[in-house]
Amino acid sequence: MANLQSNFLGIKSPNPFWLASAPPTDKKINVLRAFEAGWGGVVWKTLGSQIKNVSSRYSAIGYNGRRAVGFNNIELISDRPLEINLKEIIEVLKLFPDRAMVVSLMADNDRDSWHEMVKKVEDTGAHGIELNFGCPHGMVERGMGAAVGQDPEIAKMVVEWVMEVATIPIITKLTPNVHSVVPGAIAAIEGGTNGLSLINTIQSITGIDLDTLVPNPNVGGQSVYGGYCGPAVKPIALKFLTTLSQDEKINQVPISGIGGITTWKDAAEFMLLGASNVQVCTAAMVSGFKIITDLCDGLNNWMDEKGYKTIDDFIGLSVPKITKWEELDLNFHIVANINQDKCIHCGLCYIACEDTSHQAINIERGNPYNNYTINEPECVGCNLCQIVCPVTECITMVEQRKGDESINWIEFQKRGLKLNDH
Repeated sequence: MANLQSNFLGIKSPNPFWLASAPPTDKKINVLRAFEAGWGGVVWKTLGSQIKNVSSRYSAIGYNGRRAVGFNNIELISDRPLEINLKEIIEVLKLFPDRAMVVSLMADNDRDSWHEMVKKVEDTGAHGIELNFGCPHGMVERGMGAAVGQDPEIAKMVVEWVMEVATIPIITKLTPNVHSVVPGAIAAIEGGTNGLSLINTIQSITGIDLDTLVPNPNVGGQSVYGGYCGPAVKPIALKFLTTLSQDEKINQVPISGIGGITTWKDAAEFMLLGASNVQVCTAAMVSGFKIITDLCDGLNNWMDEKGYKTIDDFIGLSVPKITKWEELDLNFHIVANINQDKCIHCGLCYIACEDTSHQAINIERGNPYNNYTINEPECVGCNLCQIVCPVTECITMVEQRKGDESINWIEFQKRGLKLNDH
């Protein structure tokens, strides 16, 4: 069997699945249950100055019968006394010394506060510290969270403060509430961070109660922007992750991937795009800690099938496959093909193509049902019909190159070719 063991900045864990800094890692009882279920590590919920959370705190959106496709929270850092958290971290470490214990921090915005917090965490025996530069709500007015992550100069300064006293690995958690995560990542690296993690939650409003007219979640008739996470944010997280993996100034440090990871396939995708391990939150909150069994078994089976012995064997393999649009092969062409034996004659492909695309599907009206075929000369290979088809592998995309030669837009322009010539 494949070896799922992870070594992130020297922080070892039996598998690459960590629970992200969030309610599931807020106290000893939760973390013990997680470790008993088999999680490789946790990032303890963010510690900092004493705060008070509000009620209610969560909201979500569903889609097509599935609940919590997108999850929103307005919860702040841990509202439990700092000393209780530190004491429980020590107790957990004694019971599970083989698991990764990283502690998230968000100190007040001055050097002494960061120094004090780092030292207190190190005294617990924790294996690493994650700097929370991403909380998009509730701490920004104090110059903390996203207020730090959105300003590269401040981010660099805070990392430098931390590195003045830190003796264990430091991971900087980046905010996605920026045009690009690259400047913040570079600033953190210049400040001395040992690793990066992303994404933190995205500012959002998940919906409005059409009876009360109050956005969700409702706190006494009012609401605020929350932090968006869950399966819906995965594509955004993968994009931000890839921009870091493609940057030579950044990809020299390990990255912990976060954002909508629900299945082992999601985890594999994050690692193929450069993440050295992954952090999970919403999936555990919705389905419980025992999902770790499926995560590990699924990843293990896939690695065995592909011949990967360790997770390091496939980390980053998909990064070179992400290029720029102008470098794509213009002569590569595909057309749709409908398997008539699998077709259920629902007509969704025809409606989608006829109304919104290229009128490339023919309809033969009949009794008891209509038949659909592809008008290949009109098919541009956009994939829409395959996407809307409810039957797996009923519609497939078949390669039909326009020419033997590969040519991209840059070469097309260099040769002075005209579109009609092509």
